[in-house]
Amino acid sequence: MFTSKSKENSSVPEATPAKVGASIIAAGTTIKGDIECSGDIRIDGTLKGNVHATNKVFIGSDGMVEGDINCVHADILGKVQGKVTVKDLLNIRGKAHVKGDLFTGKLQVEPSASFNGNCHMAGTASVNVAALPGASSMTVGEEEPEYAEAE
Repeated sequence: MFTSKSKENSSVPEATPAKVGASIIAAGTTIKGDIECSGDIRIDGTLKGNVHATNKVFIGSDGMVEGDINCVHADILGKVQGKVTVKDLLNIRGKAHVKGDLFTGKLQVEPSASFNGNCHMAGTASVNVAALPGASSMTVGEEEPEYAEAE
């Protein structure tokens, strides 16, 4: 009734790769060097180097990056000094301070945040922002078109 057969051809499910979680650089940690992350990364400490992430970069309110950032989405609440390249949405929130050029698809800046540099958005005019703390000046790369008055 029961026979002993070899299970050479039995299908054993292969181990599925673990879902990539968020990498964290905790407050009080300083890293010198470039980081490549396949997934999300949260920086609450200090990074002196470049970040390349395949998804989201989150810079906490105590976080600081001295280098370039390249990712798909980004939320910045801390300090960044360097070029920021974001494929989709870049949020500069809270008391963030960003010094450097931005290249992004979409940009959202809260009034409490500060940004000094050039902003290049896909499909829009270049925006040059060189505001000092407390000042509110912004120059758009292209002048507004003049409209003929209706008679």
